[in-house]
Amino acid sequence: MLSGQSNGVRSIAYSPNGDRIVSGSWDPTVRVWDVVTEDCLYIFIGHTSYVDSVAYSPQGDVVASRSGDGTIRLWDDMETGACIRRLSGHKGGTDSLAYSLQGDQVVSGDRDMAVRLWNVETGECLQTMTGHTGTVRMVLYSPKGDYIASASNDNTVRLWNVGSGVSRKFSNHHSATVMSLKYSLKRNQVASCSDDSTIRLWDAATGVHICALTGHCDIVYTVSYSPQEDRLVSCSWDETVRLWDVETGACLHVLTGHAGGVIDAEFSPQGHQIASAGNDKTVRLWNADTGECQHILIGHRIELWVVTYSPQGNQVASADGDGTVRLWNVETGACEHVLNGHSKRIQMIVYSPNGNQIASASEDTTVRLWDIKTGECSHIFIGHQDEVTRVVYSPRGHQVASVGYEDKTVRLWDAESGECRYTLTGHEYNIHAIAYSPRGNLIASWSDAGEAMLWDVETGECHWNLHPDGSTRWGDNFIAHPFVWMSPDVASFITGSGDGSVGVWDVTREGDRYRVQMRWRSTNRRLAVKDACVQDVQGLSDLSKRLLKQRGATGEPAVRLREASKKVMNMASVVSKLKPLSSNTEALNLSNLSNLPATSPVTSSTRHAEQQTIPVTDAETFEN
Repeated sequence: MLSGQSNGVRSIAYSPNGDRIVSGSWDPTVRVWDVVTEDCLYIFIGHTSYVDSVAYSPQGDVVASRSGDGTIRLWDDMETGACIRRLSGHKGGTDSLAYSLQGDQVVSGDRDMAVRLWNVETGECLQTMTGHTGTVRMVLYSPKGDYIASASNDNTVRLWNVGSGVSRKFSNHHSATVMSLKYSLKRNQVASCSDDSTIRLWDAATGVHICALTGHCDIVYTVSYSPQEDRLVSCSWDETVRLWDVETGACLHVLTGHAGGVIDAEFSPQGHQIASAGNDKTVRLWNADTGECQHILIGHRIELWVVTYSPQGNQVASADGDGTVRLWNVETGACEHVLNGHSKRIQMIVYSPNGNQIASASEDTTVRLWDIKTGECSHIFIGHQDEVTRVVYSPRGHQVASVGYEDKTVRLWDAESGECRYTLTGHEYNIHAIAYSPRGNLIASWSDAGEAMLWDVETGECHWNLHPDGSTRWGDNFIAHPFVWMSPDVASFITGSGDGSVGVWDVTREGDRYRVQMRWRSTNRRLAVKDACVQDVQGLSDLSKRLLKQRGATGEPAVRLREASKKVMNMASVVSKLKPLSSNTEALNLSNLSNLPATSPVTSSTRHAEQQTIPVTDAETFEN
C-alpha cells in the first residue's frame, strides 16, 4: 500500500515500463513511487492547488502534472526530481492533459474552453484552439499524432488538425430544449431550433441528421421556412435574425437592429418580407432578399412575444406582455387597430384561415376572438382555470382549440357561437403544444414531459396516449412549441423534447381507432454504430434498422452492390447462351427482373452455372 499523501488522491499513472507510479493529490503534491519496494522516490512541490491529472512521457523520463492553479508542470523523474518546465496560459484550472507519441509535445484542455498545444523542450504554447463552449474534460492524440480529439461539457467532441488548428465537430443532436419545429413538404425535411443556439435539419423519412446551422450565440426561439422552402429564417436572444440557404446551409444575411432578444420571426406568405418581434418592444419588417430593414413598428409599451402575418400578407399582428394586440399595415407601417381587453400577457395569437379574425390566448385564463376590420372583440371564451398558452384554428376555421397549461385541459370551441363543445382531459402533465391534423379530423396534444394524446375532433374521444418517456422537462418555458403536423397526404407529426431529441410519429386508421407508431427519434447519440451493415441481419424490424442507420450503420455497401450488378449481367449472358442448348434448362425471363419485390433475392440455377443470390436494397440501386 502506497501511503503518505495528506489528502485525497485525484489521479495516478504508471510509467511506461511499469516500475513506477506517479500520483496527484488534493494536498497539492505529486509523488513518485517504486512499485516493488513501495517507497516514495520523489515529492514534487510547486502547485498551489489540487493536482487533477498526471502522466508520464512516452520515454518515461518526465512527469507532467496539471493543477487547479491553471498550470502544467514538467518534472525530471530520472535524476533530480526538479521542475524543468512550467506551462501557463490557461485562465482556469486545467482539466485534461496528454503527451504526443514522440513526447515532444503536450496538449491540454481547460475550463476556459480552450485546447492548447505546448512544446515540451521550450515550454512555448504552439497553438490555442478555440471552439468549445464548455469545459474541455479530455484530450487525446490520434495514433499518428496528426489529430487531437477533445471532449467537452458542451456535449461535443472536436477533432483538431495539429498543423492548422482547424476542428471538425462530432455532434448531430440538440444538447438542450427544442424550441420550435417546422416541416418542409417539398424537401420532406424537418428544421428544429434549440436552447443550444443551433438549428438542425433532418430527413423526415429516415431521421438522418442532414446538417447543423451554427452562428447564433444564444437561444434560438423559432425557425421558419420560406413559402418556396429554399430558405430559413431564425431569431435568437442574441438580438439577431438570420436568413439561411437550406440547400447549402450558408447564412445569407444577419439582420441586426433589435436592441434586445428577438422572440419571433416569420416570412410573409409571398416570401419577400420577414417580420420579427423583439424584447425591445418593436416589430421590424425586413426585405428577405437584401436583408434591409423596411419598417420599424413602434407602439408597444412592453416586450413582444409573438408576431404573425395575415393569410393575405397585407397585415402583421403583434402581441406583448401587457395584453395588447396591434395590427399593422405592411406597406405603410401604420398601426390600424389596437386590440385591448386582456388583463395579462398574451401568450399566442393566430389568424383564422380566411384572415377575418384573430384569436388570442392570455395568462388571464381567457381566449378572445377579434374582428380584423373593426378591431372589436366578438367572443370571449371562459372556462380554463389557469393561463391559456396555446390557441389554434381548425383548418376550416369553424373551430378553435385552446390549452390551459396548468389545468392540463384542451378545450374545443365553436368559432361562430362561442360554445365550448368539448373539454379534453387526461393529461397528467402540463400541456405544452397542440395542433390540428391537416384534414382537421384529429387534434394532438403534447405535454412538457413527453406525454402525448391524440383526440377525435368530432367525438372528443382520446384514440391514443403516449406515456411520459423520461425526457427532461422544460419547466415554465411558454415560448417553446416543438410540435407540427407534416402534410395533408401523410398523417404524421413531429415532436421535440426537453432533452434535445426530435421524433416523427405515423398515424394510421384501423377501423374506428387510430394507431400511432414512432418512425424515428434522435437520441442524443448515446449509441454510435460504425462499420456495420444491417441489410442482411435477421430479426430486426424496419424501425430498428432505421434507428441503427441513424446512428451510423449502413445498408448494403455500394461495393457489394456493384459486384452484384456485374454478377447479374454475367449470369444473364450465360443464360442467354445456354437457352438454345438445352430444353430442360429452366428459362430465366430477364425482362421480369425489374418486377421482382425489392427485398427478394434474384436467383438463377442452371446445369452449367452456379446459383447466385444477390441481395437488393431500397436505399441504393444497381449500377450497370
